[in-house]
Amino acid sequence: MRTIFWEDGSVRMIDQRRLPTALAILTCHSHIDVSLAIKNMVIRGAPAIGAAAAFGLALAAQESSAQTRESLLIDLEEASAFLKSARPTAINLAWALERVLRSAYSRKDAS
Repeated sequence: MRTIFWEDGSVRMIDQRRLPTALAILTCHSHIDVSLAIKNMVIRGAPAIGAAAAFGLALAAQESSAQTRESLLIDLEEASAFLKSARPTAINLAWALERVLRSAYSRKDAS
């Protein structure tokens, strides 16, 4: 089983606070949900936190009502800052967000 995964338009993750006595899966429907999961230590470990942040940004894109590429990028920047504030010293979190944003900015075919 994966620690974190995308399913049906949401992010699902093992609630690591419940281990080893129980296996509970948390479903996040928004980047705010993911940020709270990171902050509340539902998900732990540098790689998993980075993956959660990247998935959170994907949820932010899905949530966005932007009509233009520029508006979408602004929404993603705002969501990235919010996600980063969940655990500001987490290197993998910042790295993952920067990587996803860099990819979004480099897309030439997006409109």
